[in-house]
Amino acid sequence: MVSCDLVFVGAILFGSQYFDITAHDKIVAGVIGSSILFTIGVYYLFKKATINYDNTVPTKLHRAGYFLKGFVMCIFNPTILFHWTVVIGAASTVYHQGVPNRSLKIAIMFLTILIIQLSLDTLKAFFANKLRDKISIKFVHRLNEVAGIALIIASFVLLDKLVTHFIFSAPAGS
Repeated sequence: MVSCDLVFVGAILFGSQYFDITAHDKIVAGVIGSSILFTIGVYYLFKKATINYDNTVPTKLHRAGYFLKGFVMCIFNPTILFHWTVVIGAASTVYHQGVPNRSLKIAIMFLTILIIQLSLDTLKAFFANKLRDKISIKFVHRLNEVAGIALIIASFVLLDKLVTHFIFSAPAGS
């Protein structure tokens, strides 16, 4: 998880400064993102839940596969990209040009966030292993349904904020 976070931090910090994004491009990207969120949400609504209770210890060869699978799952997780976009936006707002020791303060902020995330991921893995036998297929299916509904709602909110403005008013200056 932390390696994935490092990829996002690097990509957003160093890559985004080379792009000049117009308002039209933001709308197009938002519509595409909204349709992706909607599709994933519908998929989660109808996804069949399965649970594997086998507790096998991976061999050395399979450990690399687990790392790669976790890394890919992390890279394609839109919430992590959103998280790092917000964190970097907050860092650039709080530690703007002219703040003394700006680079050091941003580095400490990112390091702190990465350490906290690694600790939380370790804690989640520990408790997931402890609670493994108490989770039923029905519970996993309900969680998938809740996640699907949340993604569908997020897609509609994003679409409304960018295009339709039925609920959310248009941003000032557009």
